[in-house]
Amino acid sequence: MRILHFADAHIDMLNRGRHDPETGLPVRVMDFLRSLDVIVDTAVEEKVDLVLFAGDAFKDRSPAPTFIREWGKRIMRLSRAGIPTVLLVGNHDLSPALGRAHALDPLSTFEVPHVRVVEKPGLLTPADLDGLPLQIIALPWVSRSGLVAFLGEAAGGLSAEDLYERMADLMTEGVRQLMQQADASLPLVLAAHASVQGAKYGAERLVMLGHDLVLPASLVKNPRWAYVALGHIHKAQDLNEGSQPPVVYPGSIERVDFGEAHEDKCFVIATIEKGKPTTVAWHKLPVRPVIDRRVTLTNEVSPTQRLIDALGPRKNLKGAVVRLVVHYPQALEASIEDAALRAHADEALEFHLIKRPQVEARARLGDEPLERLTHLELLEKYLLARGVEGEEREALLGLAREILEHSDSAAG
Repeated sequence: MRILHFADAHIDMLNRGRHDPETGLPVRVMDFLRSLDVIVDTAVEEKVDLVLFAGDAFKDRSPAPTFIREWGKRIMRLSRAGIPTVLLVGNHDLSPALGRAHALDPLSTFEVPHVRVVEKPGLLTPADLDGLPLQIIALPWVSRSGLVAFLGEAAGGLSAEDLYERMADLMTEGVRQLMQQADASLPLVLAAHASVQGAKYGAERLVMLGHDLVLPASLVKNPRWAYVALGHIHKAQDLNEGSQPPVVYPGSIERVDFGEAHEDKCFVIATIEKGKPTTVAWHKLPVRPVIDRRVTLTNEVSPTQRLIDALGPRKNLKGAVVRLVVHYPQALEASIEDAALRAHADEALEFHLIKRPQVEARARLGDEPLERLTHLELLEKYLLARGVEGEEREALLGLAREILEHSDSAAG
C-alpha cells in the first residue's frame, strides 16, 4: 500500500498583501493552494491507496467561507477519484469553545464519499477505510480546555506543565489500549497531530516539555507501527531516520515565515509492504523563494551599495519574499537610501526593510536608579534604546504585560 502523507496546509496563513486580479485571492494564499494542488494531482495521477492529512488545514480557527471553499475543492477531487482520505483535526482547525463546530466539520456533516474526518482519538479499521487492509490509530489535537473538561475536578490545582504531562500519560495509555484491540495480522499506522519529544522546530529549536502536549519518543518508535504520520511541527524530519518505523513530520506545505527561508517543503509517499521495511519517498514542493538578509554596518563609505550587494542581483529577487534587516550606527541614518534599496527590489513580491539604528542605551535610561523601575519600564527603555518603535514596540510591551500578569496571578 502507498500512503500519501501531508500536514499543516494552513492555506489562509498569509491572507494579506497583493491580490491576484483574476481570482481575487491573496497571492500568498495562492502559493499554498498551488502546493495543495501538486499534492492532490500526485495522489490522483499515481493512484495512491490512501491520503492521510495530519491536521491544520487552516490558520484561522474560524476560516472565511472563501478558504473553506478552496480547501473543499481539493478534497472533493480526491473524493471523486475514489481515494480514501483521512483528515485529522489540528489545533488550528479546532474552535477554542467546547461544542462549537471545527473547520473540517462540513466534510463530515455532508458525508463526503471516501473522506473521513477524525475529531476524536480512535482506531480506524478496514471498514472505515473503504476496505483497505490497514489500521490507523488516529490522534487529532486534544485541547487543554478539552482535557480540563474530561478530567473535571482532578484538573484543579494542576499547573500547565503538570496538566500537559497528565495529558501525555492519558494519551499514551489510550494508544496502548487501542493497539491491543488492533488486528495483529494487519499493518498498523499511527497518525497524530502533536509534538514528539526530540523533534525540532525551525532554527534547531527543540520541543520543550511543559508548553504543549508532547508524546514520548518511545511511543512513536514502537516497532508495532508500520508507519507514523505526524503533523503540527512545520520542519520536515524523520525522527527515526535509518530505522523502523519511519516517524515523519512532512512539515508545512509552504514557507510561512522568514525562519523557514532555507527549508525545503515536502509531502511524502510511504510504501507499506508485508514482510519488508516501510520506505518513504520525499517529494519537494515548488514553493515561493524567501530571502532573508541581515547586515551590520559600521563605518562604510557607501552603506547603500553594501546593502544592495548583500541583497544580490535583481533577477534573483524577482517574485521572492525578501527581508533586509540592517543594524547600523545612528550616525549612518542619512547615508542609507531607502528609495535605492526599494528600487533594487522592485520586482520582488514583497520587500521588508527593517532598520535597527544602534544608540547608546545610557543616553535614554536617564538618571533614575534602575532598581526603582518596574519590569515593564525597563523593557520599554531597552526597546527605545534599540530603536524598536511604533506598533512593534507596543506589541512586545503588550505581550510582556500579559506574561507578567499571568505570573503574578499564578503566584497569588
